[in-house]
Amino acid sequence: MNINDALQKGIALCCGSETAKLDAQLLLCHVLNVNRTFLYTWPEQTISASQLTDYQALLQQRAQGKPIAHLLGYRDFWSFRLQVNDSTLIPRPETELLVEACLALPLPNNAVVLELGTGTGAVALALSTEQPNWQLDAVDLQPQAVQLAMHNRNTLGLNQVNIFQSDWFSAVGERTYHLIVSNPPYIDPDDPHLTQGDLRFEPRSALVAKQQGLAAIQLIIQQAKQYLKARGWLVFEHGFTQAEQVRKIFLANGYSNITTQQDYAKLDRITYAQYIPQINRFTADNAVS
Repeated sequence: MNINDALQKGIALCCGSETAKLDAQLLLCHVLNVNRTFLYTWPEQTISASQLTDYQALLQQRAQGKPIAHLLGYRDFWSFRLQVNDSTLIPRPETELLVEACLALPLPNNAVVLELGTGTGAVALALSTEQPNWQLDAVDLQPQAVQLAMHNRNTLGLNQVNIFQSDWFSAVGERTYHLIVSNPPYIDPDDPHLTQGDLRFEPRSALVAKQQGLAAIQLIIQQAKQYLKARGWLVFEHGFTQAEQVRKIFLANGYSNITTQQDYAKLDRITYAQYIPQINRFTADNAVS
């Protein structure tokens, strides 16, 4: 079988995916150890029997719904490639907006930053590539996720990022931060999307939160005040229907300069706020638009 025939077979097997053609291309590139340009340049090149067997095995798993990132073992994020596995979430393109929001804040050149629930390490590592003078801590509750994030850190040579296990702030100690950032669990336990697509293969502990998906966000907003420096910032990724509730939780806890940003689909996705301990409630109310 040649490359062109293999691709057509792959597209047919992946027809249940919205990205069937891309899935087939990526899996074939993975098996052949080539880039996508090679597929277009040499469509008549023959595939060996062992390569075809490996390709078909991957296609079968993709047809059953297994995430393409898990089949490849990696996901590209920001300007680098991350190893991924089923111990934590696969980094999404919209999470790059979380990185952009953090980089746009008025922070000192030597800012001290904490990421809560780092997973693969994507956000903390992206911030470190852009701001090498920042002091970055990244924590996760799951030991497998901590090991994965440390592997990605070491592979990228970003050893200045301090990664360790912590149940949110439990192991942080008395350190305070200019910025705390998190992409916490925010899906309602009864959300039907949990039984669809890639979410079926990702750990529920990284996806689901009580109180209609807001429990983790509320806890972090309440506890972060003890760990933020004066005029420090707290930044979240959240569900596209949750922005108003997140702003209300921020406001109820005395934060100001509360702002929501939209994702590529024009959906509310990022909300951040500043904690100024001396500010009075009237001023905070007026800061919300």
